[in-house]
Amino acid sequence: MFRRLGFVVMVFGLALPLWSADRPGTISGYVRSASGAPQMGAVVEVLGAAAHTVRVFTDENGYFSATDLIPGLYDLKVSAASFLPTLKEGVGLRPGARVLVNLTLNTLFEAIKMAPVRGPAEVDDWKWVLRSVSNRPILRLIDDPSAKLGSGEQKSGHDLRGSLSLVAGSAAEGFGSASDLGTGFSLERSIFSSDTVGLQGNIGYGGDSPASVLRASYSHKMNNGTEPSFALTMRNLPAPDLGLHSSSFQAFSLTTADSFALGDVVELHFGSELQTIQFLGRVTAFRPFGSVDVHLSPNTVVEYRYATSEPDGRLDKGFDTAPADLSESGPRMSMVGYASSLEHPHHHELSLSHRAGKTSLQAAVFYDRVVDPALTGVGEFATDNGSVLPDPYSGTFTYQGNDLKTEGVRFVVQRKLTDDITATMDFEYGGVLDLEKPGVRLEDVQQWIGTRDRHSVAGKISGVMPKTKTRWIASYRWIDQQALTPVDMFNTSAGRADPYLNLFFRQPIPGTASLPGHFEAVVDLRNLLAEGYVPVVGHDGHTVYLVQSARAVRGGLSFTF
Repeated sequence: MFRRLGFVVMVFGLALPLWSADRPGTISGYVRSASGAPQMGAVVEVLGAAAHTVRVFTDENGYFSATDLIPGLYDLKVSAASFLPTLKEGVGLRPGARVLVNLTLNTLFEAIKMAPVRGPAEVDDWKWVLRSVSNRPILRLIDDPSAKLGSGEQKSGHDLRGSLSLVAGSAAEGFGSASDLGTGFSLERSIFSSDTVGLQGNIGYGGDSPASVLRASYSHKMNNGTEPSFALTMRNLPAPDLGLHSSSFQAFSLTTADSFALGDVVELHFGSELQTIQFLGRVTAFRPFGSVDVHLSPNTVVEYRYATSEPDGRLDKGFDTAPADLSESGPRMSMVGYASSLEHPHHHELSLSHRAGKTSLQAAVFYDRVVDPALTGVGEFATDNGSVLPDPYSGTFTYQGNDLKTEGVRFVVQRKLTDDITATMDFEYGGVLDLEKPGVRLEDVQQWIGTRDRHSVAGKISGVMPKTKTRWIASYRWIDQQALTPVDMFNTSAGRADPYLNLFFRQPIPGTASLPGHFEAVVDLRNLLAEGYVPVVGHDGHTVYLVQSARAVRGGLSFTF
């Protein structure tokens, strides 16, 4: 009897490894841009030792999953329109295992931004769990026509990508923002599959002389998965009409960033930006940023984020080449007594994000402190005491408010309704700057500005029209009472939306498929109903307005190759 039992145990012991060796495994993960935004529609090719290749696509959260893979070593190739291909080699898969691999696609727009929270600083990686089609990935629906990379092929070390855009219309973001007519361009080249150099610029028209912004960047992908990068940005704006012989606005910034992972659990992102600005004197600022992400599971992330610049307003549009340019990521400045002053924000945030099927959730608490905030105003006025900094291009001005100090909470729910439509709801509670006595004179506004608690609710729906391939976003953000600043102005979640009613459309132009690139028409409507305007009396007796977001209508053409 014991011999029979021993024989059964021996047979079972020999059969178990053979059975386990045939158990298939799964390779899954998230595909993000260098700024942390998930990329929908990216092509993930799982290349094994055998000739067979598994090809999957990422969903609206940048998530992919390749199932039923035999154990062994695999290479992962990721490609998407307007991105450089990325190759992850030597991913080991054990029998029955589930391997999580996070992959990054690189472009100039996302690799380096002038303001850190508008680029590397914005790698708050809960976004690759929660962000949807409304946050940049809907441009990634076009398949990469590049050939599959098999074992006998060589990787191209000289990939060139670029874009050219012509945009016109009203531009209202405050001093230094986009002009009413501008030309933007970008070129990015990959060298030896590990280095990327880029050149990006914008020239704005609408005044006596053009406004120009130029940025050069470099990044290097190391074998350990890190990718240190830096960028130099130069900016020149004509002198605003201040009633005196003021010099032009000139700014120079150096941005560095890096990131690395500790296993598959912890990711660190950090960097800094050094800004030097010459305008009515010299102003210098050092802006560090960073985040720590702890992956409790493939669908649950806890993150701490620290930022020292407000996020770029185009992030909620979901498009790199939206009608926004480098000028919209410029330093936020104001003026008091003809002396320029930089806004100095500090943002601490702790968030928990979870993805369950087609629904994504986030809960966050935050602490904000903004010193010398630059408030946005609209209207014609005559300055006589140097307290208002006008922008001849956007038709707006900035005014320095009192310091803001507040704590708050945020809750976000996102649901994929269909394959082409995604809906998001966002609730926020926190402090804002408010004018306690509307209608006062502009020079007296500062003494009437205080911090008040407000509730804010935003709804956003986005999608793609199947036949025309039109990408669209519609959003409305409501606030319970008057406010000069948004609630949770550092929100970069899927629930982020500009104040009040906003519409965005991006339409591929038919008949351009034979060209090496593709043309698209773009329309961007912000605060379409001109809500939230708070009246004050200008120095010349005319009424001007302080606003969270000024109404702006912009449109143009974009060519990407």
